[in-house]
Amino acid sequence: MTSSPRRDSLEADVVVTSGKGDSAQQQQEQYLATHADKAINTILLLVAMEAEAMPMVKSLGLAADEPPSIPPPAPCHSFSGEHAGARVHLVCFGKCKATGVDNVGTVPAALTAYLAIQAFKPDIVISTGTAGGFRSRGASIADIFVSTGMVNHDRRIPIPGFDKYGVGAFDAVPTPQLQAALGLKAGMVTSGNSLDYTAEDMARMVEHEAAVKEMEAAAVAWSADLFGCPVFCIKSVTDIVDGDRPAQEEFLENLHKAAEALQHTVPRVVEFIAGKRLSQL
Repeated sequence: MTSSPRRDSLEADVVVTSGKGDSAQQQQEQYLATHADKAINTILLLVAMEAEAMPMVKSLGLAADEPPSIPPPAPCHSFSGEHAGARVHLVCFGKCKATGVDNVGTVPAALTAYLAIQAFKPDIVISTGTAGGFRSRGASIADIFVSTGMVNHDRRIPIPGFDKYGVGAFDAVPTPQLQAALGLKAGMVTSGNSLDYTAEDMARMVEHEAAVKEMEAAAVAWSADLFGCPVFCIKSVTDIVDGDRPAQEEFLENLHKAAEALQHTVPRVVEFIAGKRLSQL
């Protein structure tokens, strides 16, 4: 994967636009109008890369499921245990059988999310891992962001009806108390299947006020929506999307640092949400 040759020329196009204007209370009321305010006793964490997943497995005290809870030929593998009084399952997307690299992107994300929700029947799904962040939205390396929503930035289908489908916008569980308690930043998460981006991708990220750019969340949200399961994201920043360095260089340089931030933060997120209702997040 290579950085976009248009990256430098796009920096000036990244602007800070105003929020949607709804208060945290209004957002919660709107969300709960279509979702049951249930207690959170079973938590599902979905993680693309092994380097992101294993530090969280260790910090949460999880163990590999034997025999596998999600059987072959699915490439994903799961870990389970108790943490803060909740049942916690973490599912990593596994490795590509052809290349041996981590299964990243929306296809393995949708498949893994569907199979994991079916297997574990969680009360809530958290898409977690590393991502690019926008400096114009206040992102720095290893910052942790919680999602306010999830969209696709690279599915362009200019046909009535299909255009909206292409964006694939999904609401995240509103989490104002979690954000305040843990000091997390918040913003829109956009997903696509490339580490770099095109001018059209950037235009859509700006349009949707993206704070975080990654490769899985919108697909996870699509699968969760099929089951009517609440979902949100916890993402740690490895690279600055509207910066001046190639994404792949920053990603490789900062992956360990961002994974450490997740290792510290994700258990705190689990501890905060365990046993609470959606209205208390």
